[in-house]
Amino acid sequence: MSESGYLTNQLLIAMPYMGDPNFARTVALICDHTSRGALGLILNKPLPMRMSEIFEQLEIELKEEPLRDRQVLRGGPMQTDRGFVVHRPHGEWDSTLKVSDTLHVTTSRDILAAMGRGQGPAEAIIALGYAGWDGGQLEEELRANAWLSAPVDPALIFDLPFESRWQAAGRLLGVELSRVSPIGGNA
Repeated sequence: MSESGYLTNQLLIAMPYMGDPNFARTVALICDHTSRGALGLILNKPLPMRMSEIFEQLEIELKEEPLRDRQVLRGGPMQTDRGFVVHRPHGEWDSTLKVSDTLHVTTSRDILAAMGRGQGPAEAIIALGYAGWDGGQLEEELRANAWLSAPVDPALIFDLPFESRWQAAGRLLGVELSRVSPIGGNA
């Protein structure tokens, strides 16, 4: 957690007993967190959709062959028709949120057009939808032990297979999530 007490540029790791099916066994990137609330993107729940389908729907030419078969993520249950590109800093785009000096999130179409031409960021993932929390809601969920938080590891975002990310995020804290009790509580 930052000195301000907010979790921007942190990973949220769902505890094993998380009952909400939208968040069970998830790891999310917190893109923005203030007193007004938080916005996050789930990083380990692929949709049955490939990037080529996104480009087709938006009528953007896709010349970059490696992008065609990359899976699209379910970023969260809110606004599932809205796209987010999580990427390393590269280029100037119409609508980019600087999560940190090494991680940006862009929501404008121009980044997709550049990616299709092979001129966009080399390391990028696409997510549809986002997770949102009202002011104080995420803090309350943390107090209720629903989540762990960990520093962002870009390798987790860009290199690891989706199915490995939840356990790997726990290991960033030295926690083996498969050994954590499925029953939560406070002492």
